[in-house]
This record gives sequence, structure tokens and C-alpha cells, in this order.
Amino acid sequence: MHTVAIIPARGGSKGLKEKNIYPVARKPLLAWTVLQALASSSIDKVFVSTDDQAIASIAIEYGAEVIVRSPELAGDKASSESAILHAIGVIERDFQMPIDKVVFLQATSPLRKPDDIDRAVAVFIREGADSLISVTKADDLTLWESRNGKWTSVNFDYRNRGMRQDRPAQFIENGSIYMFKPETLVTFNNRIGEKLSVYEMEFWQTWEIDSLEEIDLIEYYLYKKNLALQDANQQNP
Repeated sequence: MHTVAIIPARGGSKGLKEKNIYPVARKPLLAWTVLQALASSSIDKVFVSTDDQAIASIAIEYGAEVIVRSPELAGDKASSESAILHAIGVIERDFQMPIDKVVFLQATSPLRKPDDIDRAVAVFIREGADSLISVTKADDLTLWESRNGKWTSVNFDYRNRGMRQDRPAQFIENGSIYMFKPETLVTFNNRIGEKLSVYEMEFWQTWEIDSLEEIDLIEYYLYKKNLALQDANQQNP
């Protein structure tokens, strides 16, 4: 049985045009996640699922296998789950690789430390989970929302704020790493099953790229945290 990384990367993007191949810290955005997955000792093979030839070319250039998905699986309303289910079928049929663990990585969240993927896999195995999400602690994050025209505090009581350190810890699903068993995805049509584990990352790893304004922030952390050097010992196209 195999552990595979699947990176969905469709061509269409409403926020930032050609987002998945947009240059970030001297590499196409997709390349960061491909290289991070290839550097993981826990992953047997890395796949990029795409409908776009330019994305496919970048994926191959940086060492990933490509799974071509149909336009129906790449539209604005198509879920990541549908693309991954399709990818699992192709991998098991065409690559003859029975899968027991899927590591689902989003190219828009490239702020991963070199050992994050391996550590997440270790948590998944140790806790006997059927699914895992990466999270960051929402330290002192006070949320409000408008309900029927009235503003209401969501994750705290504004009438009794208390001390920040006394509030229950809350976490943000940061979108960087997901893991699940194939049967979990089939049963629930969802990346999250019944026995969920979490892998905690640092708060600066919360950020992802959805618009042009976030690229400078991501590049800052790639250099500040030396992540731009993490593939220095790998073959770099």
C-alpha cells in the first residue's frame, strides 16, 4: 500500500489569473508544494491533478506526475473532493498503486517547513485517524458577525471578556495539509471523516495566496523563514 500526495491545481482562477503558476520567490507557485511533497520521506509519489497544459508542464518540470481531469471536474462549482476521487481512481488503475493514505496539499498554501508533511503523517498514523487537518492557533482572535442586522460576538462573550489566556484555545483550519484514507473520502464524500486528528503549525503559516496582495506576504515568509532554501540540496530545474 502507498501514501501519495495529490495537489489539485486547475487552470481557472477568479481572484488571481493563472494563480497556480504565478511566480512567487523565483518559482511558479505550484513548484513550492511539489518540491515540498517530493522532499517528504513519507510520500511515495506526487501527483498534480489539472485541466491546464501550462500547469501540467510545470508539474512535470519539477518532478510530479500529472493526472488530466475533465472540464467538468475543474469548474468553479467542482469540489476538490471530486478531483481527488478521480485522481485516486487513475493512480490505482494506471499506475498500479494501491493507496492507503492520501496527503492532499493545496498549492496556494506553500508556507510549509521541511518536516511538516512527515510530522503530520506521523500524527495521522500514531493516532489511528481516518482524516487529519493542519491548523494554527487563533491566539486572541475575537470574531463578530451580523445576525439579522445585529452585531454579535461569535467566539467570546463581549459582556465578560475575561483574560485572554483563560479563554479556550481555538484553531484555524489553515488549508496547508489534509490527510485521509481513500475509504473515508468514498464513504463521506468529504476530506474529513469520523476520527479526525490535527497537526498544529505556527501562526505565520496561516497565510495563503488568493489574490495579488498576498504574494508579497508569502514571499516575505518564504525568505524570512529560510523556506526558499529548503530545496537547495534537491535537483532544482
